Amino acid sequence: MHKTWERIFRRAGLPLAYSQGFHPQPKIHLAAALPLGITSDCEIVDVWLTEEVDLVNAAFDLKQAASPGIGILDVQPVAASLPPLQTLVRAADYVTTVSAPPPDLEIRAAALLASPSLPREKRGKPYDLRPLIEALSVEGNVIRMRLSAREAATGRPEEVVAALGLGDIPVTLHRAALHFIDKTLPNPV
Repeated sequence: MHKTWERIFRRAGLPLAYSQGFHPQPKIHLAAALPLGITSDCEIVDVWLTEEVDLVNAAFDLKQAASPGIGILDVQPVAASLPPLQTLVRAADYVTTVSAPPPDLEIRAAALLASPSLPREKRGKPYDLRPLIEALSVEGNVIRMRLSAREAATGRPEEVVAALGLGDIPVTLHRAALHFIDKTLPNPV
């Protein structure tokens, strides 16, 4: 997504600011990196520009330059003194659609929530998935979950799907909302 945003801003003709050093990079920060294979309609991105621009025109130009499937909902100025978005994300809501849900899916979800711990391993490091699941519900073939997003402890929806024993069943994963520590931040776009 980082490269996609860079291309959109370049096509829109907006003056991207770049980092200093041997290999300058555009100053673009995503609030929460979107895992591969997961769709979303709530991405927020911080982008630094080298000069002030008219936000109405910038929004129009970005919408025209956006790649197919990417919609620009809002453009807002942000004070440079605010902390990075990545440090303010508290949780994310995901909607998972299961192609052929097992009849006991609600029971599995209730058992998962009742578990005191769910030991997992990621890149050779053990961790407990259970405290990262803030909410989990099943409605037919749809699983809704709110997963914690803390520094060095982020719940991943595919791990919850695996913990529910759905590893061999095709699912679609979609991030529906981001929740922030600071309530004064803009709504997700």
